[in-house]
Amino acid sequence: MIIVTGGAGFIGSNIVAALEKAGKKDLVVVDELGSSDKWRNIAKRELCAVVSPEGMFDYMKAHADEVEAVIHMGAISATTETDADLIIRTNFTLSWHLWEFCSLYGKRFIYASSAATYGDGSMGFDDDASLEHVNALRPLNAYGWSKALFDRKVAREVKEGRPVPPQYAGLKFFNVYGPNEYHKGGQKSVVAHIFPQVKANETVKLFKSYHPDYRDGWQLRDFVWVGDCVDVVLWLLEHPEVSGLFNVGSGKARSFHDLAKAAFHALGLQEKIAYREMPEELRGKYQYYTQADLSRLRVAGYAAPMTSLEDGVRRYVQEYLDREDSYV
Repeated sequence: MIIVTGGAGFIGSNIVAALEKAGKKDLVVVDELGSSDKWRNIAKRELCAVVSPEGMFDYMKAHADEVEAVIHMGAISATTETDADLIIRTNFTLSWHLWEFCSLYGKRFIYASSAATYGDGSMGFDDDASLEHVNALRPLNAYGWSKALFDRKVAREVKEGRPVPPQYAGLKFFNVYGPNEYHKGGQKSVVAHIFPQVKANETVKLFKSYHPDYRDGWQLRDFVWVGDCVDVVLWLLEHPEVSGLFNVGSGKARSFHDLAKAAFHALGLQEKIAYREMPEELRGKYQYYTQADLSRLRVAGYAAPMTSLEDGVRRYVQEYLDREDSYV
């Protein structure tokens, strides 16, 4: 049995689909579905159970002998969320209880960290898991802080020799895009946001730059295809000897201009790009550059190439966004 928290969410549902395709049985999704179309993310899956977060630990304890691994993707992932109490309960306290369960029962634990832990990037993007390094990071928002706080807790447990799961891996996801993110509203990837304009062959408007080193639309991000994130998770499940904290990105920073251009080209259209003012509340917390350093993941043994921006956007547009059924 594999339990995927946030299993009806964006990355989580893609992981569940890949696990099913790989022949894994007894897949359990832990999530809140609410009244949105989020349920469609798992509508094609054969599941052992769909469990609410409130009932998760009772379920896990009742099936402790059957659980092989917990893949923890559940989180308040909106970088604009301001309810810090809610964020801590969900992103830190719940994560810690899962860590304790996996340590006590000897279960493997893979969890989602975030590139948001790096803050403005002034300290670089080194996924050094040492307590000294993770303590020095300064995230720009409560979401990034909550993820950094859990990374710190894990680093402390490891450093002081306390009980840990037989395998533990934190994944610092960069800017992930791909199918099944449609329920995320304003937190969807830029590709998903601009697709209606691209499809209509209208002008796409990107944020202006307020940094002298970056032209409008040429702010840089590490955009990573969700399939690459899933492949890393499956690789970890195949390599129980690998533990640690790892960046998961493409390893190459690209501009929003490149992203929009790739979306137009995926439909055989010439790009139409203009620029608009960035909201005031974002200007002081905006990252102008992110790029995943994948060296630790490579040293650990992960050798698969990462999908290029052009190939990833083309797949997303042609195989999902431009089809009647856009779900994995």
